[in-house]
Amino acid sequence: MLTIGVDVGGTSVRAAVVDPHGEILQTSRVPTPSTGPELNAAIATTVRGLSDRYPVAAVGLAVAGFVSEDRRVVRFAPHLAWRHVAVADELAERLGLPVVLEHDANAAAVAEHRFGAAAGARVAALVAIGTGIGAALVVDGQVFRGARGVAPELGHLRVVPDGRQCSCGKRGCLERYCSGTALAATAAELLRASGEPSALRELAEPTGVDVADAAEAGDPLARRAVDDLARWLGEGLALVADVYDPEVVVIAGGVSASAHLYLDAAREHYAAVVTGAGHRPLADVVVAHHGDPAAMIGAATLAREHVLNTARAPSGG
Repeated sequence: MLTIGVDVGGTSVRAAVVDPHGEILQTSRVPTPSTGPELNAAIATTVRGLSDRYPVAAVGLAVAGFVSEDRRVVRFAPHLAWRHVAVADELAERLGLPVVLEHDANAAAVAEHRFGAAAGARVAALVAIGTGIGAALVVDGQVFRGARGVAPELGHLRVVPDGRQCSCGKRGCLERYCSGTALAATAAELLRASGEPSALRELAEPTGVDVADAAEAGDPLARRAVDDLARWLGEGLALVADVYDPEVVVIAGGVSASAHLYLDAAREHYAAVVTGAGHRPLADVVVAHHGDPAAMIGAATLAREHVLNTARAPSGG
């Protein structure tokens, strides 16, 4: 059975035909429109372009936002036009196919659990480090969504009272200290506080990528910024372990491309500060296998599982 996974991002709508083994057969991409009706139309057109070439059975949408517990409604997506919109039902009517919604981090976690770095794990967490932090938890093969479908928001756990301002409205959230944005902010603070030479001084506003590249080249100040991110990631891993006790934590997102710069230090800090340090098994902390396409693969997989579960369900009567 073939299904389509759609990653609905603030910049582009990406879709892929995915087979039952998690392999992508074909992809398509269009810019993300600025209004809800245009966005629905763009998704429908993109899906039809693929479904005209492949016999697909269902569609899964991965969205960076709050999805209702029944996975039918997008309640809020900060970078999209949808606000309390029954996206799944509207698109199902347009396409004549079953449609399911999922948070993009949850979809990526499903891809890694079924076909990737967390395959077979009974309890697996995913921490996606990019502009901010996305997170997901899979328990006994099922995505844990909480009572209202919005858990877990690990990136918005407050770790520094009255710390850096976060876009969520709070101060001191973990993602303000452990993300691509945080890496740039830490480097900027170090540049202001120190007169030491650094290649970053040649840039007007160094980004997280700039800092990682400079650290890769051996820049001492950039290395200190990366070391700070590693420490905070270790703190975050300890929080995840204290609350969920996972077998494996998958590090995903854009910053995972630089994991060789910080992951060993993060593991060491996690091992030192977790509750019961030295007297308990630690989670394996690994880099994601699927990378950027993971949300599409996971969304397509959830759509396939929805169709199969519906077919197995006993009919009423």
